[in-house]
Order: sequence, then C-alpha cells, then structure tokens
Amino acid sequence: MRSAASRTVLALLALGFTGSTGFADVTVSFVEGAPKDRFTISNTDACPLAATDIEIDLSGSAAGLVFDVTSNGAGVEVFQPFELIAGSSAVVEQPTVRDGDQQLMLRLNELSDQQPVSFTIDVDDTVSARQITVSGSEIAGAQFTIQSAMGTKTGTFGPDAQATVAISGCNS
Repeated sequence: MRSAASRTVLALLALGFTGSTGFADVTVSFVEGAPKDRFTISNTDACPLAATDIEIDLSGSAAGLVFDVTSNGAGVEVFQPFELIAGSSAVVEQPTVRDGDQQLMLRLNELSDQQPVSFTIDVDDTVSARQITVSGSEIAGAQFTIQSAMGTKTGTFGPDAQATVAISGCNS
C-alpha cells in the first residue's frame, strides 16, 4: 500500500509536473527571396530563453556568402539593408551590418516559443556565376551561435537552409 505522499508524487508525475530540466530547441532558418532574403529565429519548445545573443556567421558557407546592404561594396546588383519584420519587442537593439560583413549579432531580451524573431536582408554569394540567388546548399556550412545563461551552443546550416540547437537547463 502506498503512502499519501507517494500517491501525491505519482499524481503530479502523471499530470506532467515533474519540474525536470528540459530543452529549448532554437532553430534558425534562411529563405531566399527576391528582393529580400529572410532569416527566422524560433524557439520551437515551450521553454522561454531570456537575455540571449544570436550570432549568424556566414564565413563557413559553401558559397562564401556575404551580407549585401549597400549599393557599393562586396555585394552585386540588388541590395537590402537589415530590416526587422517580426519579434521587435524581443530585440534589444538592431545590429549594425556593413556591406560585405559575414557576421551579424542580435541581442535579445527574450526568445519565447510564442514569438519568433525574423528579419530581412540581402545575402549574396561570392563564388558562383549567379551571385544574387542563394540556395540552401550554398548556405550549408554557415553557423549560428546562441549564448544565454544556459550556455553557448553552435548549430550548422544544412542544405535545407536550417540549423537547430538544443539548449538544456530550463524547467519545463
């Protein structure tokens, strides 16, 4: 026969109140668009993250990708500056991106599962003949790094133009 305390613990476990450490999966996806390319940062779990820095680093990409934000410089033809299109309340300040940069840092005050952060910018490749169009395979090898109170993790973009990391240490 179980004690009242044992029955209470079992009841709480059955209801999902474990208080266990969980994971927040963070995904960064890239979508080629004309004239603007889009990055979306999503927390795909119910574990919110606070005070998070996200760095997108194109330097390891298969096609030598760069940000093309002005009419003169490293990019070709059409250019588009950084423009935040979703999740502005989560962004501490907009990053400074210079033409030809390969890194971009976003400082977030939070990253909840309810609100992704999304921005547009022009990305060009520096290797192929069609530099203004970036396919998923061309961003493969680029990385994003997330730094929060729960640690630092790095994800690598695959040919599907997505990268995901699991951040442990939150209570779910």
